Amino acid sequence: MSRRGLLAGGAVAGLGAVAAAVALSGEDTPVPVAATGPLDTGTATVAFHGTRQAGVAQDPPAHAAFVAFTLAAGSDKRTLSRMMRLLSDDAARLTRGVPALGDTDATLAVLPARLTVTFGFGPGLYRVAGVPSPVADLPKFSIDRLERRWSGGDLLLQICADDPLTVAHTQRMLIKDARPFAAVRWVQQGFRRSPGVQAPEHTQRNVLGQLDGTANPRGTEIDPAVWNTDGSTQLVIRRMRAEIEKWDLLAVADKENATGRRLESGAPLSGTNERDEPDFGALDDTGLPKMPDFSHVTRARVTDPGLKILRRPYNYDGVPNALGHPDAGLIFAAYQRDIARQFVPIQQRLADKDLLNEWITPIGSAVFAIPPGCAEGGWIGEQVLA
Repeated sequence: MSRRGLLAGGAVAGLGAVAAAVALSGEDTPVPVAATGPLDTGTATVAFHGTRQAGVAQDPPAHAAFVAFTLAAGSDKRTLSRMMRLLSDDAARLTRGVPALGDTDATLAVLPARLTVTFGFGPGLYRVAGVPSPVADLPKFSIDRLERRWSGGDLLLQICADDPLTVAHTQRMLIKDARPFAAVRWVQQGFRRSPGVQAPEHTQRNVLGQLDGTANPRGTEIDPAVWNTDGSTQLVIRRMRAEIEKWDLLAVADKENATGRRLESGAPLSGTNERDEPDFGALDDTGLPKMPDFSHVTRARVTDPGLKILRRPYNYDGVPNALGHPDAGLIFAAYQRDIARQFVPIQQRLADKDLLNEWITPIGSAVFAIPPGCAEGGWIGEQVLA
């Protein structure tokens, strides 16, 4: 089906002739790029098309927006396929630095800055499509204090780039595409270190000052932990509020006992360097374990490479309240082949006995299946919705 046919379909008929004309007029709009310095970061691209979706195994860019939608009442498989064709088409354009079709701010699209757009399908989308869902909502954990405004969702857009303006523009364009089909349920925006601040191989810190992601699978470990044979994977998003001012009251040694790692180096308390394997049998001078049973590292420990999860976290920092108390924390995005087999057992161990729970609170939770990628001319979700 042509793009013109999609725009003229029943789901977008209410946009009117003027809107349709605008949408069809901007496809080849030339946009000048002027700069006085190198644009290596701004012009860098990540391929949209492929067997697997981008935005999972790549080094995470500095900025992200996670946008969840609730499907419109009366949606069916046909309208979902129309929606995903439109979204895939514009995402493919924007990730290569080409304005979206009908882009009214085309100058904002020319610097993709490693832009990736990753689509996720929640259990509700599969119900509407009339096919079994590969993912289910997480069980309730004792530490959860979930808020609806940060939880659930039928469709997810994960938008990542090294430039916040690129992320904002892509978010706006794709929300406009989705508007006839779905309503925005929540948006979570996060950040990491900007390019050039530290070497890419360095583990990033979260808002509590911890190195975050040391135990991630790397290299050849990623495939058996993350990717299914068809190119799909599964995503858990947890919004973790950080009780920063309570954390600030702790001595460094208390913080390190809670995490199981040295704050400065990231080394396990039983080792010297960040990448040292923790020795859970090692004892300190008093005869106590160097790696406390209640530490985060101990509770999250996974030895089977196939059961690891790929953490792709982003910090968030909202508006402080009137007393100046921060609203900050972590958007914890975790990829794995099978949520029930990999993520849930880890999270249950953390909920049962992780001392770090005193200073982090889960306030949002959502699960999504990440369908395989698509070839040029194809669209995300065609295996499910075609």
